[in-house]
Amino acid sequence: MARQVANVWWGMFAFATLVLIVVSAIWIYALARKPRETSEKEALAINRRWVIGGGIVLPSVSIIVLLIFGIPTGRSMMPLPVEGEQPLKVEVTGHQWWWEVHYPDSGVTTANQLIIPAGRLVDVHVTSADVIHSFWIPRLGGKMDMVPGRTNVIRIEAGHAGIFHGQCSEFCGLQHTHMKLHVEAQPVEQFSAWIAAREDLRYEQRAPGDAGQTFDERCGQCHRVSGISDGNRAPDLTDLATRPTLGAGVLENDHEGLRRWLREHKDLKFGNGMPAHDDVPPETLDQIADWLETLAP
Repeated sequence: MARQVANVWWGMFAFATLVLIVVSAIWIYALARKPRETSEKEALAINRRWVIGGGIVLPSVSIIVLLIFGIPTGRSMMPLPVEGEQPLKVEVTGHQWWWEVHYPDSGVTTANQLIIPAGRLVDVHVTSADVIHSFWIPRLGGKMDMVPGRTNVIRIEAGHAGIFHGQCSEFCGLQHTHMKLHVEAQPVEQFSAWIAAREDLRYEQRAPGDAGQTFDERCGQCHRVSGISDGNRAPDLTDLATRPTLGAGVLENDHEGLRRWLREHKDLKFGNGMPAHDDVPPETLDQIADWLETLAP
């Protein structure tokens, strides 16, 4: 879809450039040529030719050419599924300022990453939990508004495996630019294994000592960890250790990044909904971070 959009844009750009060159050449010729005597009848005929040719014929031909070029392209931007295969359904909800991603067919939920099978159509059902956001993966297609109380659907397809960048494209608050989405298209077999590893995933081991109690009292009220907590106000952490970034693209999800996020999230992403942890001992935060690093299928 993104390639088709680009082709339409370049076609229109080339056509507009051609029109500009021709009009400019005629204008320069009109300024440079020597005036000649014409009768009133000849002047009316010349004016009539320019009105009909430049005001009716040229715009009509231009529009017809653009329609001939654009209509087939527009139809191909919404490809139909192969017979017997339905598009994969994914539900994406925008929050200030993160992405909730749910695969209803398998019950898998993750955050700030959208994993899809390469070469298969994907219908992304988008909505918002608060203000208007906009779902946009530039290399995979157009934008789709995410409106509270309404579900819109955008169809995407990755022609090959790879990593793509997604971004909220509707100003949604202070951290609008820090609302990034990691999008990865995987071979079908690898995607199936990714889903299977997260189906029915449950943990039994809590963080040790005070860290476990702190997580239950503070973090687990908003964050869900399958088998440990049932919070539903903040990103699901069930597969946190496998995600490439933290805070919807603010930090790399590595050993140091996770600890920095727990300590400095209010400075790194001002206005986010997670309360400050100033009253939690640093060693307790480190224990929570150690445990969070084990949350992987």
